[in-house]
Amino acid sequence: MLRLNRVHHIAIICADYQKSKHFYTDILGLKIVREVYREQRQSYKLDLEVGDLYQIELFSFPEPPTRPSHPEAAGLRHLAFEVDNIDEAVAHLTAARVVTEPIRVDECTGKRFTFFADPDGLPLELYEK
Repeated sequence: MLRLNRVHHIAIICADYQKSKHFYTDILGLKIVREVYREQRQSYKLDLEVGDLYQIELFSFPEPPTRPSHPEAAGLRHLAFEVDNIDEAVAHLTAARVVTEPIRVDECTGKRFTFFADPDGLPLELYEK
């Protein structure tokens, strides 16, 4: 039987590398592990650390095609980040001019959560610990 240990990384292709790099590092506070420019692909690859556990790979490619990306569209629904205090996290995002949806309560767990989007409209979630 196949045994998966954990999620190793999540890869995201962005339309504007500098804008997305700023969003994920300066606004969300993810730590840069490594940044590489791959000349043959005209592509940046930025490895980001999330809470010492997971890694997000942020890629840039020349003129990537757009993809419909709404939380209820077929395919990957969203990427969720756990936070200790959702009110503080939302206040931080709001101060950075990131629009969040109203905070809701998960009817299955009783935990609070909200959605927002990255610069390319990728749906992201904050989920309170």
